Amino acid sequence: MKPIRILHISTLLIFLLQFLACAPSTKLKPGGAKHFKALHARIDQILADSALAHSSTGVKIVSLQTGEVFYERNGQLFFHPASNQKLFTSATALEILGPDFEFPTRVACDSGALKNGVVKGNLFLIGGGNPDLTSLELFALAQQLKQAGIREVAGDLICDDFYFDDVRWGSGWAWDDDPAAYSPRLTALTLNKNIVTVTVTSGDSVGKLAKISIDPPTDFVQVVNISATVQHGWQIDSLKLPPLIIDRRWQQNQNTIVVDGVIGMDQHRASAEVNILSPELYAGTIFRDMLSYVGVKLSGRVTRGLAPAARQTLAEHRQPLMPALINLNKISDNLTAELLLKTVGAEKFGRRGNAANGLRAMRLFLSAAGIDTTAMSLADGSGLSRYNLTTPSALVDLLTAVWRNFKLRNEFITTLPIAGVDGTLENRMRGTSAEGIVHAKTGSLSGVSVLSGYAVTLDGEELAFSIMMQPFVVPTRAIREAQDRICAEICSFSRK
Repeated sequence: MKPIRILHISTLLIFLLQFLACAPSTKLKPGGAKHFKALHARIDQILADSALAHSSTGVKIVSLQTGEVFYERNGQLFFHPASNQKLFTSATALEILGPDFEFPTRVACDSGALKNGVVKGNLFLIGGGNPDLTSLELFALAQQLKQAGIREVAGDLICDDFYFDDVRWGSGWAWDDDPAAYSPRLTALTLNKNIVTVTVTSGDSVGKLAKISIDPPTDFVQVVNISATVQHGWQIDSLKLPPLIIDRRWQQNQNTIVVDGVIGMDQHRASAEVNILSPELYAGTIFRDMLSYVGVKLSGRVTRGLAPAARQTLAEHRQPLMPALINLNKISDNLTAELLLKTVGAEKFGRRGNAANGLRAMRLFLSAAGIDTTAMSLADGSGLSRYNLTTPSALVDLLTAVWRNFKLRNEFITTLPIAGVDGTLENRMRGTSAEGIVHAKTGSLSGVSVLSGYAVTLDGEELAFSIMMQPFVVPTRAIREAQDRICAEICSFSRK
């Protein structure tokens, strides 16, 4: 047996120091700092693009694991959030309503009015704020009445949309956005997004009127056709003929669709979605037609009014919240955002839903999440209003708070568009490291482009980010390309 050699303490210390000098360290070495410096330089270079020369840019990127700020520029400056306002709305709705909330749409009559298959009085169509009610679902309600043995309604069909107030637009909305589909009237009794689709096809021969169809077919809107058919579409420019225009007489407050201009026989068709006035009566008119189709006679007219407290429910449709939230954020649906805001106000404070109470509930939720609501201006639920102001830091704070809230996290992230996959990001970041990784909400107004959401680095580190750019007059495509390049940079970043 060999004797054990005992090293002198000084020799052992030297050996240990040499070993530690060669061993890998768990601390961020200068090389790690160099990677961050290189990332900053690459993002700075992206933001130096000439397309952004006359714009303000706010960026904040934060690690959700460590809280480290990966990058920040103008994080505390105010910007218009555009549709990033929907991030506040959807998170508030999830927290206050809960993912199991349902929007009811009911058909009712006066208590005791139904006798032997006849409603001896009025029939009430009662809206509960469902943003996704369709003609097909109204047809199903009519069928429920028929299957219950109801043959006739002796009175009127009364449309009750009093779950909400009577304010039909959001605060600060542009008056000349009318009659665009993205700026519809707001009501608790919504149908088909409160729009009609107008399709125009060429006439059978040159000089004939174009053919027009309305979807859904309804006499609630009138059509004025002063169009004409030409042989070829190129003749419109070469002969300086008036182009085809599909519009509603919105300045006259009429539900009259005007089709003017010319269409070439080789152009096949053109279509446009047009919002309508009094959408609650539009829903009632379509329901009247559905009742007639299934064989239920309505003797009276379609009008607006309040259903009695003592009533008998005859049919009901319930729409879950989650599909509405997915629709809200994936395709950035403005109507859904505003109806959700009013629904939150109604459910939180027990009165007719209105935007003021919805925003009050939103501020309470944000404050409880540790977000400074005094450093923002909240005007609507959708972001159409330019009265909305927020900061990249506030958006990142919201994303961080939701990510840390296990009750909200999964449902909230599910609603966001995925880069290169779906929603408003379907055609963005394809072929980059961000494809399929970034889950984020877009936001666009004239001269405004915003992108905020979640990303994952090459190391698997999860990030929250917000990129806000405005104002600009260059094509929005150039602004979005800069945002996409930043997302690709952070998804390909590694600390190693």
